[in-house]
Amino acid sequence: MSCVAEVMTKEVVTVTPDTPLRHVAKVLAEKKISGVPVVDAGKVVGIVSEADILKAGDMDKTAGEVMVTDVVSVGPEACVTDAAAIMSDRGIKRLPVLDANGNLVGIISRADVVRAMAAK
Repeated sequence: MSCVAEVMTKEVVTVTPDTPLRHVAKVLAEKKISGVPVVDAGKVVGIVSEADILKAGDMDKTAGEVMVTDVVSVGPEACVTDAAAIMSDRGIKRLPVLDANGNLVGIISRADVVRAMAAK
């Protein structure tokens, strides 16, 4: 099976911790995505998903106030099947892809995994 680097999205939409939640919601809607990494000083510090926005209830909050900080990630060399297993086991929909220095180089979603499986 393919490696993550072959199927990930390389042009990752990100926000910062101080991004207003209303703007995060607008980005998700406009880009037709369900979650976005929160990046500070070039490093992923959290993820905000549609579910996090629904739970927040207060659109005057910031991404940093509602983001999930226990971010699970993979490297670009990981097997797509391993990424799929992580997503399934953890009940998550996307994984940031980080290089050896911890820099964000992509993101892999469940849809990316399904496309890779369909191509086989």
